[in-house]
Amino acid sequence: MAPLDLDIRTLTSPDELPGWLRAVSIGFLRGPDVSAKEVAARTPDIDLARTQGAYDGERCVGTFRTEPQQLTVPGGAALPSCAVTNVTVAPTHRRRGLLTRMMGNALSAAKERGDAVSTLIAAEYPIYGRYGYGPATWTAEWEVEVARAGLDPRHAGPEEGGRVDLVDAEEVRRIGPALYERYREQPGRQGVIDRTEYWWEQATGQHRHPDEEFTPPFHALLRDADGEPQGLVSYTVRDRWEAKLPENTAEVRFLTALTSAAERALWQFVLSIDWIARVRSGYRAPDDVLPLLLPDPRAARLTTHADFLWLRPLDVPRMLTARRYAVPGSLVLEVRDKAGFTGGRYRLEVGADGAGNCETTHDEPDLALDAGELGTLYLGDESAVRLATLGRVEELRAGAATTADALFRTSRRPWCPDIF
Repeated sequence: MAPLDLDIRTLTSPDELPGWLRAVSIGFLRGPDVSAKEVAARTPDIDLARTQGAYDGERCVGTFRTEPQQLTVPGGAALPSCAVTNVTVAPTHRRRGLLTRMMGNALSAAKERGDAVSTLIAAEYPIYGRYGYGPATWTAEWEVEVARAGLDPRHAGPEEGGRVDLVDAEEVRRIGPALYERYREQPGRQGVIDRTEYWWEQATGQHRHPDEEFTPPFHALLRDADGEPQGLVSYTVRDRWEAKLPENTAEVRFLTALTSAAERALWQFVLSIDWIARVRSGYRAPDDVLPLLLPDPRAARLTTHADFLWLRPLDVPRMLTARRYAVPGSLVLEVRDKAGFTGGRYRLEVGADGAGNCETTHDEPDLALDAGELGTLYLGDESAVRLATLGRVEELRAGAATTADALFRTSRRPWCPDIF
């Protein structure tokens, strides 16, 4: 096959977006047609300076876009991340190195900007490991058979004088962002990312993509006895009756709670709605409390368990200094990075207060690992001992993997609630 004359370039004009969005649609198998209304609806969310296209002549055959993101790490601090999205290559132009070139451009720009990490949600598992990413969070989804759950609907109210009210989309856009920021900044929210104004407009239907179906959701706000918002749940209902009996399914879009009591109260509310036969939880943390809230946890059937947020280190000292750790200790890491962004040797020192400090060093390493494996360990979900067993982490000092687990693991598993 003759070599193709392919050009990678950053978009500079909105006039390029129709062809670029057509390539996105083709890449995700949604069809080759994109309406003018769809282009107009998607344009506000796209920063042309962070949008690349691969071109065969004038035809766009590959797409790649990044956006700024704040990633919550163990302890509650937030790190700037380069979030990768809209990655496609046309089926006619695969295996030409287009993704590799666009990824290299994006990571170089992220490093220059000072982003500490890069994140993405992988449509396919095998692709992104070769670019230094590792799966850092997992997600789960349950379907609850309400009749089997054993909950008493008479005890569906919140504790200590609180109340649940249905609210409209405008009130969600007014109250939701501040509530979510309070949630995101709490310790134990590792993996959670920020939500933009555009996200809230989409979630409430103020901003709709004309070529996508949108079912207006119900929104329920939980306030405490003083009237302060403590939680918010958004859900839709699939209406179905059989033989004059309700077989309706409530599908949770998102559920955010500031306290454990608020979380329990919101799940209790959703599970006690009349005519609802089953509840689909939406994507939740793999160790979510939902099944164990039920008198019969077997009423919650696990329907999804999969990798979700992938993380790629870009600044190891900044990453490791930003997060908190479970115990005091020290560890020297030899990080390998074929792309050259993070390779080197780093000493992590953690004090009695759980605060860490990481600097480059010439000391002998305790563990050797690729950048992607560090991404997998960073938020506290994976075990260094398990990765060493798999040969993905090399233990250079006896017991170093156990030390890494004691330092890095978190009491609750990290979780990213949003697709981007």
